[in-house]
Amino acid sequence: MFWRMTGLSTASPVETILDKDNFTLEELLDEDEIIQECKALNGRLINFLRERTQVERLIRFIVEEAPDGAEKRRSFKFSFIACEIFTCEVDIILKTLVEDVELMNLLFSFLEPNRSHSTLLAGYFSKVVICLLLRKTVSFMHYVKVHQQILQQLVDLIGITSIMEVLIRLISADEPMYNNCTDAVQWMEDTNVLEMIVDKFSSSDSPEVHANAAETLCTISRFAPPGLAAKISSSNFIGRLFHHALEESRPKSVLVNSLSICISLLDPKRLTLGTYQSYNRQLNHESAVTASPETVEGMLGSLGDLLKLLDITSTEIALLTTYGKLQPPLGKHRLKIVEFLSVLLTVGSEAAEEELIRLGAFQRILDLFFEYPYNNFLHHHVENIIFSCLESKNPILIGHVLRECNLVGKILEAEKNFTLVAGPGKPTIPADGRPPPRIGNIGHLTRISNKLVQLGNNNGDILACLQENGEWTDWHANVLTKRNVVENVYQWACGRPTALQDRRDSDDDDYQDRDYDVAALANNLSQAFRYGMYSNDDTDEVHGSLERDDEVMYFLQTSKLHELETYHDSHG
Repeated sequence: MFWRMTGLSTASPVETILDKDNFTLEELLDEDEIIQECKALNGRLINFLRERTQVERLIRFIVEEAPDGAEKRRSFKFSFIACEIFTCEVDIILKTLVEDVELMNLLFSFLEPNRSHSTLLAGYFSKVVICLLLRKTVSFMHYVKVHQQILQQLVDLIGITSIMEVLIRLISADEPMYNNCTDAVQWMEDTNVLEMIVDKFSSSDSPEVHANAAETLCTISRFAPPGLAAKISSSNFIGRLFHHALEESRPKSVLVNSLSICISLLDPKRLTLGTYQSYNRQLNHESAVTASPETVEGMLGSLGDLLKLLDITSTEIALLTTYGKLQPPLGKHRLKIVEFLSVLLTVGSEAAEEELIRLGAFQRILDLFFEYPYNNFLHHHVENIIFSCLESKNPILIGHVLRECNLVGKILEAEKNFTLVAGPGKPTIPADGRPPPRIGNIGHLTRISNKLVQLGNNNGDILACLQENGEWTDWHANVLTKRNVVENVYQWACGRPTALQDRRDSDDDDYQDRDYDVAALANNLSQAFRYGMYSNDDTDEVHGSLERDDEVMYFLQTSKLHELETYHDSHG
């Protein structure tokens, strides 16, 4: 017990069991206070649990399934408590385990292919192994180096997330744990563990295996020691990765997850961001990420094959939607290719830009933007690609996007024909018997147009291209300028503090970080109610006064939500 006061405390149930002449491990595991007593370093209890016989039995509870017909406490409680005893990190118990080869063999027998690998026991196994790795690193790594088949067994079970976590920790990709064990780092770098992981894309058809293999390699690309980091970013490794990704017979999940690894290699911070943070990062256009030239070069050879996969002429099952149907749908694999290209352009590699121009990538990407007018994920990535091109220091790239790809002309055409129209070769088909809906990418086109105007003030090539098009000049003066005024939510006189306009007058501001003058909001609303602006019946004023405080509070609680919704509605 944590609290022991003479005359006040009662005997611990664990002590009561230990006082018996003949007691069993199961009796202790069935007692709820055993974990608390372990953490309190109860001497009698620790001396019992440190015995080799008891440690072996605890391991068996973790790695062996309960026999058929066993009680629930044997199937669930005993396994859980046994795991918790090890993770209490009592040094003498861990020492008994890690310094006994037979006990370690028993623990890792869980990885044998002829065993059942339930998710429940895999979680317990993972916790114990990671505890040993953190607290008994030298002894643990010595065992693993002698039994090198453990690496292969872990990779074979990488589809189980708990086993994947063990593999990540063992490779030291999650955090530096080998400060006092440098030879283990060198040994890990000399193994072919990276090749074993990437080859799972070829040997397994399971999407879970592909996703966990990708997550492991992405984590390695962010946190691994220099030796492994250099190996994973080498052209040989990237070539091996693309070889698996582009195999025609492989599931689409191979391509999607392989590209996730490439994205992580180009921009290691990207996959650690949330949805809105990642989106805002695109809007703010942070400084270009730095990737190894060897890494970029290794990816360029496969760009042609990737772009072929953007073809939508293949016959696929139609996807019914609220506005009609998609035939074919864009699909995760095409979306991932566009995302990969958007990240590749942020690197600022002139070789990558030239190769994309040569392959006609920008024309194809722009076509997808208009062919799928309701896919906002696609629109975000294409918008990011266009911004990267327009902000590039490469005048050839800027001219290619503006002239060869006819960006301005495509924008004006979409503005004139802003409803969905069916046509040959168009994958987005409106529903029969209903008026065609408005296309859903007008907000993104507005943002791109504003970016063109902004950059044209400092870039003569962009300005010249815009001025050459008389239709653009008229549209900018008569449509875009007025639209920007109408859609500027900070000038709306509906209770929002318009004084913030001086500080927040750009559409590119991070809407998540905006401040709101709550006092001004409350004052505006209360003034409106005070003078009966929302009531036509003076007799209702007294009756409604009791409800106004609740209404004001509701308005304040939801004002920011309304602001975000307004932002999305006005920006596509």
